[in-house]
Amino acid sequence: MSTASSDQTESAGGPQRPHHAGDISERKARHLEICVDSESYSVETQRSYFSGVRFLHRSLPEIDAASVDTRLQFLGNEIALPLLISCMTGGSAEGNLVNMRLAEAAERARVPVGMGSIRILFRDESYFDQFHMKPHAPNVPILANLSAVQIREIGHPRIIEILKRLEVQALAIHLNAAQELFQPDGDRDFHGLKEAVAHFCEDSPIPVIVKETGFGIRPSEVRFLLDAGAAYVDLAGAGGTNWVRVESYRVPGAQAQVAREFDDWGIPTALILASLRSGALAPGVGYEGRIIASGGLRTGSDVAKAIALGAGLAGMALPFARAVYSGGVEAALEEIAKIDLSLRTAMLLTGSPTLAKLRAQRLIIDPEFQAAADALTAADSDTMANSHV
Repeated sequence: MSTASSDQTESAGGPQRPHHAGDISERKARHLEICVDSESYSVETQRSYFSGVRFLHRSLPEIDAASVDTRLQFLGNEIALPLLISCMTGGSAEGNLVNMRLAEAAERARVPVGMGSIRILFRDESYFDQFHMKPHAPNVPILANLSAVQIREIGHPRIIEILKRLEVQALAIHLNAAQELFQPDGDRDFHGLKEAVAHFCEDSPIPVIVKETGFGIRPSEVRFLLDAGAAYVDLAGAGGTNWVRVESYRVPGAQAQVAREFDDWGIPTALILASLRSGALAPGVGYEGRIIASGGLRTGSDVAKAIALGAGLAGMALPFARAVYSGGVEAALEEIAKIDLSLRTAMLLTGSPTLAKLRAQRLIIDPEFQAAADALTAADSDTMANSHV
């Protein structure tokens, strides 16, 4: 395993300056500003494809609305909804405020919550309190977050020690090569990440979740990651926040123009779910419930469709970040309440008293959606058949 420091990563433009904690904090603050200011910046560049999936309405559902049960077990806790407040921000004063408000909302709604990358803690531990969310959410799962490159570069004992101090229930290892390539001080070396992730899964005392950051994980890679020891894979597909678009607001004109060429890059979450559902994940081999669907989900109806397509739970980040930034904890709770109502309505109108029943529902799939999902499955299969990696 490589021990070289990513602080000295080189790009095609020559050596990059070292990453200092202050630089990271400034970047995180700017990221958050871009994401929450929807009037000045546009960061969602694709359609989610969930509109291509419809439920078969049941006019005689034979269910009492009060009996609809949305609870499930996740990371050793019972949570109220199949909903994760996904990793988004941290490492700046603004990010700290958002994190703590999200943690409080998660605790009150009884749903899990993730934090932004803890990379800054390995340069300056004075930021620790900005990531120590457990005092604000003692009864729900909390996810720490670190990139696969840092997993490769930083010694596992040091990472594990920080995770224990943070009192988190899982580590989300994020994959963000596309975003890094458009950061002036971003990583450029992505070799050995599969081995690094697999080794950390072996070493980690807590469950590991591997997630993308907005461009999706192809079905064969999902299978690899689950077999390598990941407890969950978070698809984080195209359709939500496009982090290359976010970076385009931070780089000079020519680079920004190139970044915009990637507005339609990535694999939409709904298509990945459909491909996995069609057989890429064989039943009966331990994959059940281990897929988290995030990336472009915005409503409870999207959550219901993701569950029906095979996800164990669904994740959202941008709607909650915008809510707490503008209206605090109560605004985030209002967003969760809307998702809850929409999900429960979809469950009742399909005759699904439980999430397991919802996952077993037959769906009406639009021809365009089905063709795109089939094309993804075929392309992924062909690539793997001709690859020795």
